[in-house]
Amino acid sequence: MILVADSGSSKTDWMGYSPTETISFSTQGINPYFLNAHDIFKLFSKKKEIAAYAEKVREIYFFGAGCSSPDKIEVISNGISSFFTNAYVSVEHDLIGSAYATCGNTKGLTCILGTGSNISYFDGTEVHSGSHGLGYALGDEGSGTYFGRKLITAYLYGQMPADLGVEFAADYEIDKESVITNVYQKPAPNIYLASISKFMAAHKDHPFILGILREGFQEFVDSNIKDYPNYKSLDTHFVGSIAFYYQDVLKEVCLNNQVRVGKILQKPIEGIYNYILKKEGILV
Repeated sequence: MILVADSGSSKTDWMGYSPTETISFSTQGINPYFLNAHDIFKLFSKKKEIAAYAEKVREIYFFGAGCSSPDKIEVISNGISSFFTNAYVSVEHDLIGSAYATCGNTKGLTCILGTGSNISYFDGTEVHSGSHGLGYALGDEGSGTYFGRKLITAYLYGQMPADLGVEFAADYEIDKESVITNVYQKPAPNIYLASISKFMAAHKDHPFILGILREGFQEFVDSNIKDYPNYKSLDTHFVGSIAFYYQDVLKEVCLNNQVRVGKILQKPIEGIYNYILKKEGILV
């Protein structure tokens, strides 16, 4: 069996192929900045439906957030290999998987707008990453983490409109102490911040929310897309829940900046899966 995975910080989507069956399942996000190899082994061990395939899997292609350096790749590889003991394991950055799913074999920019944000240039063969993807503390413009942070600060600073503030307070028990605890003391603060951004979905037509969305996407365009001098001549693709659910506003901002929008995918896993199977000669 061949397993293919696309992992962000919040969630990992898996698809598997064998001549007799295909499978799909999800696990929590597997990010080497927040999990070690033993954590990854425990994660698999707790899911009985995965254990049934542990010895059957012969190849694993994992594309994940945070897998951009040899030491982080090793963390993921060791964790997966300790559970799938018969498998060859390939670990690469999630931007590479996103490029496979959106660009295929053509040139383009591929962007991630999910829990975090990132961008790379794909020349049709290789992915060229820039200096972006600085994480929730320094970057992640236009991401769930970015918008969650904006909502929390607007609420705590008393800058959120009264009507929204009432609903926000009803949905989330937020005060200064709880925010500081979740952001500075508990693990995975980026996931905590991104979870708050879900508030926007029910209020996306509110002028205040539209303003935040436009501001965040504009910041992503300015600091990420426009960093590539030839961006106007390339298709720019997007993957991730933030890009997908707020694509009307994203397209508006891109149009205003002469950015040519290509594909917008909520989840790239199916595209990555098909790309790998074609590469392996299984699909034509």
